[in-house]
This record gives sequence, structure tokens and C-alpha cells, in this order.
Amino acid sequence: MIKIMADSTCDLSPEVLAQYNIGVAPLNITINGVSYQDKIDLTADAFFEQLPKLKELPTTGMPSPEAYLNIVDEAMKEGYTEFLCICMSSGTSGSYQSAVIAKELYFERHPESTIKFHVVDSLSMSHGSGWLILKTAQLREEGYTFEELVAFCETYKIRVKHFLCVEDLHNLIKSGRISNAGAFIGSLLQVKPIMTMKDTKGTIATKVRGMNKALKHYVDEFIKRVDLEWTNFVIIGYSNDLSIAEKLKERLVEKAHFTGNIYIMQMGVAVGTHVGLGGVSMFFMEKENQ
Repeated sequence: MIKIMADSTCDLSPEVLAQYNIGVAPLNITINGVSYQDKIDLTADAFFEQLPKLKELPTTGMPSPEAYLNIVDEAMKEGYTEFLCICMSSGTSGSYQSAVIAKELYFERHPESTIKFHVVDSLSMSHGSGWLILKTAQLREEGYTFEELVAFCETYKIRVKHFLCVEDLHNLIKSGRISNAGAFIGSLLQVKPIMTMKDTKGTIATKVRGMNKALKHYVDEFIKRVDLEWTNFVIIGYSNDLSIAEKLKERLVEKAHFTGNIYIMQMGVAVGTHVGLGGVSMFFMEKENQ
């Protein structure tokens, strides 16, 4: 049996994680000297409520290798022998490297083991890795073999399209999660930076004035870029304002005439630390060579 694993920045909903029995290694968040496990010790709603009051930006830490190995050990008791771990981009987190170390440790401790264990650098952030994970889980249910799932992830991960709009760049700049923010100033004019992924890190793709134009850009780009052969669902992420995500969903249905599933999922504490308040994102598979 094939066990799919992830780190907590995938931000998939508890319902989806349970439906596909996806194992999650939590990141660690430190707030005012107190450590929490992402989504275990602190909920996203509670975090975003206190975020504006914090004087210092919380810090995040990757899962330990043992956190991944604990998932493997428990899954083996249930009969799993093949493990596919899909992690947040190596350019934005150490989660991937920690999972690679976990794999090496496992085979050092169990040199006679015949299990299969592959770690994927998703090149994605937040629900971007979540999109790849969910699609992989669906393909597993369709009967894909372990080798076919590995090939899918490694071949198509570069085509998982990201769009992220935030109220301002303060948290992302301070945490080093975007690469070209220094060239962009505009918060006083209600200019919204729209980011995507490039070379394993977030980068500003364009800028628009106001959230309505940001959502229009999302829909226009979706219509132009989406690969409907692979995109049977879209994930919309949000930090603290669900209404923005609901507006985007409405526009995808009305303007893009998308008939697949549209999941709305909240960003977790680890991702929310860097995104901040007012964030909204969208993820799908784009056509080749876009």
C-alpha cells in the first residue's frame, strides 16, 4: 500500500487529510518565546486573531526527521510498504531536507528493509504543495502504482500554478520568502502585489490596484493558463478573510465557467506567519510551456 506524507505547510483541510489518510509532519512555530506545533497546539483562527498584536514576527522551524519517521513507523503497522513524501519548496523551507534525512536515517537503521521511500521537492508553497498532494492522492485511488505517482510528481510539479495576493509585503520581506520585493513599493496606494513561484521561491509577478482587480487578474490568468485535462479541482487559500475566497470562487464559476471542485481552505499558522492578514491564493495545473 502507498502512504502519502507531507509537512504541515500543505495546508490541506482536516477532511481531505482524513479522506486520503495523508500523514503530516508539523512545523514548529515560536511566538513570544513559546513553541507550538502547526495545527496541533494552535489553530489558524486563534493565530490570526493575535497576529496584529505581536511586536515580533513569529519564527518557524522545519519538522524534525523523527517527525517523518514516526509517520512511517505508524503506517507500517497498518501494512504500508511504499512511502511518497511531498514537501514544501526547498527554497522556502528546510522541510524537504529534513524528509531526505529521515529517509537516509530509516535505511541506516533498517538496511535490510525493502520498503520504497521517495521524497519530492514540490517547488511549491502552501496549497501549491497541497494541490500536488491531493492530485497524487486521487491518482493513487485511480490505481496508479508507486512508480507512476513518483513520475507524475517529478514531471508535473513545475506546472502547479500559484497566485498569492497579500495586503502588504511586510511579513514576506521580513521572513525572506520573496526574492524581488525591494523593487516594489505601493501599499499607500492600495497596490496589491500578486506573487507566483520562480526558481523555488516566491516572486512578484505583477501588481494591481485593489482587491477586485487582483481577483480579476486571477480569473483572467486561470482562463488563459489552465490545463483542464489535469485540473479537475482548484484550491483557493485565505489567511483570515473567508469572504475574499468566496468571491474568487464565485468568479471562477461565473466568469471562467469552471465546473470542477473548488476547495476553499485556510492557510495554517506556519504559512500565515509569512503571508500575514488579508492573503488570498489560488492553485491549479497550468498548460505546458506557459
